Formats: sequence, C-alpha cells, structure tokens
Amino acid sequence: MDSADVAACWEANAETWTRHARAGYDLYRDAQNTPVFLANLPPIAGLSGLDIGCGEGSNTRKLAERGARITAVDIAPTFVRHAQEAEVAAPLGIDYRLGDGTALPLPDAQFDFATAFMSLMDMPRQDKALKEAARVLKPGGFLQFSILHPCFAPPYRKVLRDDAGNVRAIEVGRYFDGVDGEVETWRFGAAPAEVKANVEPFRVPRFHRTLSEWVAMIVAAGLTIEHMAEPRIDAETAERAPYLADTRIAPLFLHIRARKPARQGI
Repeated sequence: MDSADVAACWEANAETWTRHARAGYDLYRDAQNTPVFLANLPPIAGLSGLDIGCGEGSNTRKLAERGARITAVDIAPTFVRHAQEAEVAAPLGIDYRLGDGTALPLPDAQFDFATAFMSLMDMPRQDKALKEAARVLKPGGFLQFSILHPCFAPPYRKVLRDDAGNVRAIEVGRYFDGVDGEVETWRFGAAPAEVKANVEPFRVPRFHRTLSEWVAMIVAAGLTIEHMAEPRIDAETAERAPYLADTRIAPLFLHIRARKPARQGI
C-alpha cells in the first residue's frame, strides 16, 4: 500500500470522522492522549510550528491557542476543508495545506518545531516521514509525536475483563509481524449504538513497527530522543469514564519528543 492508497482510505473516513470526533466520541483523544501530549510540550509561544497529519484540525488549533504560528498538512482533502472552515469561523492564523507527510511540500529548515498527533503510525514509510520532519526543522528544533504504543497496541490487542466488567489484563499478539497496509475496520467505541449503526466503519491502514524499529528510524533521521511518555488515566477518571480503564493496566499510546542537532555534526 502506497501513499495514494492511504489517502483514499482517509478521504473516505474524513467526513464521518470529523463529525464524530467533534461530537466528543473520541474519548481516548480528548480525555487522555491530547491533554498529556500538550502537558509535555515545551513552550511554543512565538515559535513557528508544523502539524503533520492534522486531520480536521482540533489539535492544531490547540497549538495555535498556545501562541505558535502554525502550518498544518493532511493527506485527505475533506479533512483539510473542515480544518479550513474552522479557521474561517474562528481565525487563529493557521495555514492548512494538502500534503503528504512522507514528502512534505515545504522548504528545508523552516520550523522551530513539528508535531504529529497519532498520524505517523498511519504512514507507509515512517522512516521517510521522520526524515522529512527533520528536514523542515531548523537546527535545534524538535519533533513531538504520539502513536499507538508498539508494545501494547500491536496488530492484535484485546482487553480482558472479569465477571464484573473490570479490566484485568491486556492480551497482545503479532508484535513482530511486519504489517504494511493491513486495513482495520472500526468505529469510535464511545459513540451511541444508534449512531454507529447508521455509518460505515472506518477503514484504517496499519503500518506496525516494533519499538526498536521506531528508535532506529528516529536515530537514522538524525534526531535525538529527549522525552518519552506512556499516558494512563488515574483511578478517579477510570471510575468516571470506565471506557478508558484499560490504560490503567497498560498504555495504549506512546509519546516521543526528539530534537535536531543545533549545529551540523553535533
């Protein structure tokens, strides 16, 4: 599967995805993943940033609200259209563009930082995407990204519950499988049953890499890892939102921040 095939999948997903995400059905994003990502983000006020794989722009807007000058790219035209419409309705100075993260339509050394919220894992050549992110960063700039945790959300993952419905374990498999474009079908689990029944499931291509492969690709891109996080919810949140309780057993997401050397050869 190449970038054109990936773009076709996400373009088909984009309309429903935007509607459901904006309706609050992406609980993992809104209640856990994005808040932790932003809490660990260095100060960005006054900096120029690139959001890679911006989707409908929800997280992109949070970056701009922190005072950064943001350019954002996505491979799906419908996502870009929805993001641009949100920018027109409430301007934050965001420049949304159609673009492929593995071949960014941008010059070298343009940005102080780059972000990728849950997008790099969906690209067919993460090595190229990481090198492209490094290319457009200024010396000393950083890339911060989130992905499904390679160890605890490989191609096979099942949440195991006891008779009372409490999460007791996470069952995983196929960690070492080289998955390149295997399409998963699913819906936002937090959406009401009647909402899910009236839409086609999302078709999401997976490009699974092991943790060591991710580290090797980051190193090969010339970046140095300076921060990692494995978000989990606290007991109070798990009681209030049991849908997210699996992340108290094992992380669903992995966050990494990696920095480009300040000078060549350093």
